[in-house]
Amino acid sequence: MNPRPTPSPFSPIAIGPLTLKNRFIKSATNEGMSAQGVPSKQLVKLHSALVAGGTAMTTVAYCAVSDDGRTLPNQLTLTPSSVPHFKALTDGVHQSGGLASAQITHGGCFTFIRERSTKRPLSASGGFNKIGLMSGMFLKQAMNEDDMQQVVSDFAQGARLARQAGFDAVEIHMGHGYLLSQFISPMYNKRRDQYGGSLENRLRFPRQVLRAVLDAVGKDMAVICKYSVTEGVRAGNSAEDGAQIARMLEEEGAHLLVLSAGMNAESITTMFGSSFPKENRVQQKNKIIALAMAIQRRKEPTVEFRELYLLEHARKVRAAVKMPLAYLGGAKSLASIEKIMAEGFDLVAMGRVLLAENDYVNKLESGASRDSICTACNRCVAMMYTPGGTSCVLGKPGDAVLNSQKAADR
Repeated sequence: MNPRPTPSPFSPIAIGPLTLKNRFIKSATNEGMSAQGVPSKQLVKLHSALVAGGTAMTTVAYCAVSDDGRTLPNQLTLTPSSVPHFKALTDGVHQSGGLASAQITHGGCFTFIRERSTKRPLSASGGFNKIGLMSGMFLKQAMNEDDMQQVVSDFAQGARLARQAGFDAVEIHMGHGYLLSQFISPMYNKRRDQYGGSLENRLRFPRQVLRAVLDAVGKDMAVICKYSVTEGVRAGNSAEDGAQIARMLEEEGAHLLVLSAGMNAESITTMFGSSFPKENRVQQKNKIIALAMAIQRRKEPTVEFRELYLLEHARKVRAAVKMPLAYLGGAKSLASIEKIMAEGFDLVAMGRVLLAENDYVNKLESGASRDSICTACNRCVAMMYTPGGTSCVLGKPGDAVLNSQKAADR
């Protein structure tokens, strides 16, 4: 148990150079609200509504740092030409009283983009690419030193572009099976050089990325790392490994860690804490995505949702480091949030709950609500492929017209 006084979840907190008005962060979720690789007007509307509803900082997901770093064709990409559209989003968030974080990422071999600058998608190691079963790219390419330096430069430039676009923070995605996670995970990293083998070696390249981003923007922006504390499979990293990873990221100077879990291909229920029932899936017209969903449905056992499903793992990280930590995983009631605070976590990150009720934080603070209406049905995940983008099945669908319009277009 944490010996420090338990803070109110509605009290301010300093994260690097930032001060958040309370302890609530909208976690990064792929909303399917990008128009030709830039934010749509619907995305601006959603993130503005989230902070107007009380969330201190909202995270804009999957901002690729290069064209090769994209996982899907319309994915948000940080480029000089996209800055005005991202700026329209951050302006909307700031006008609504909150802060904005850009999640910067590179998919590595977890990609469905066939048009790329390399013959094969890059990863920690080469050889068979199991993700390629769904995209036709059956082989991946091990990165060399030049490739790594290019990606380090891409992340630093992505962070600078995020700063130019008005973001208050950047969140480096090191989890869920994307490129940096592919280096950290023993399932993907089979290298025999200084970037493979021990956990310390496997963190070497992700730490280089973190250091470059800190050097680029760390005095002006909060630099956050999101990673998988446990990968949820026997061959992957455990929570004990997750605690060691946290120590290394703290040593490198990260301002905040967001504690996620699981891998997209191997352990999606570890990430979401519950299964994706067939009856809660939308009909998917994209054949590749439909196949991916079908594979996940067959391979994953049925898991029933329980609140705070990742707390047991997150506690090991809390015991290992002193730095600020954001708990993520099944907080959907005031009682759960207060428990997180009492156990020494500094912030709570929420995804599905805030998609279900954009104003949930205001409802909590006013006493109008204690329990979220979210049922953890996970249909919001599949809804990102609908014309209006992500929405909760209990509410209205997204606006397809706004979702087709670029944020800065008039």
